[in-house]
Amino acid sequence: MPRTTRPNAGPRTGRSRPARLAAALLCLAGLTACGGQGAGPADGAASPPTASFTDKGVSVTLSITDWRDAKGTLKAVFTPEEKGFHLYSIDLPATGVEGVGRPTAVAVTGALRPDGKLTAAADVRSISVPGVGAPVPVYPDGPVTTTLPVRADGTGEATVLLGYASCSTEDGCTIPVSDRPVHLRVTADGPVFGSR
Repeated sequence: MPRTTRPNAGPRTGRSRPARLAAALLCLAGLTACGGQGAGPADGAASPPTASFTDKGVSVTLSITDWRDAKGTLKAVFTPEEKGFHLYSIDLPATGVEGVGRPTAVAVTGALRPDGKLTAAADVRSISVPGVGAPVPVYPDGPVTTTLPVRADGTGEATVLLGYASCSTEDGCTIPVSDRPVHLRVTADGPVFGSR
C-alpha cells in the first residue's frame, strides 16, 4: 500500500502523537517554572519592591532600588492624572508661597531612615499666580521623579509619608495631600511594601 504524505506535516520524529504532546507539555511546564526570568534583570536579581496608589488627581509609584548593606534608594514617581497639571517644587515651604501650593514631599519613619537629601529629576521654573506677590516654584507639567537615599534602622515596621498638590494654570488645583502613609516592613532581606 503506498504511503501518502501530509502537506506541511514537517519531519517525522518516530514518536507517537501522545509522546510528542507529552514532550510539548513538559517543555511548557519548564518555561512556566522559570517564572519569566528572561524579562528580569540579567544578574538574576529580584525586581525591586514597589507600591502604587492614586489620590487627589495624582498617581504615585514607589520603589526601593540598589538595596545593599541595609541601604538603598527610595524612588517616588508622581504623575498628575490630567494633562496640563504640574507639581510644586520639593523646596517650596510647607505652607506654600502666601498659602499657594504644597511641596512635593517624601519622608520615612520607623525602621527606615533618610540617608541623604530628597532630590527631583526635573527642572524648577517659577510661575506668577494672580494675587501672590512672589513667584511660585513648580516643575514642568507631567510626571516628576524624586529619589531619597535611605537606610535600615534595624528590622520592623516603617512608613513612607508623601505630600503633594497638582495645579493647572487653566483648570485650577486639586486638593493638597499631606503625610499620606504607605506602609512597609524592613526585613533582614530588605524592605517589603504592604506590611499592614
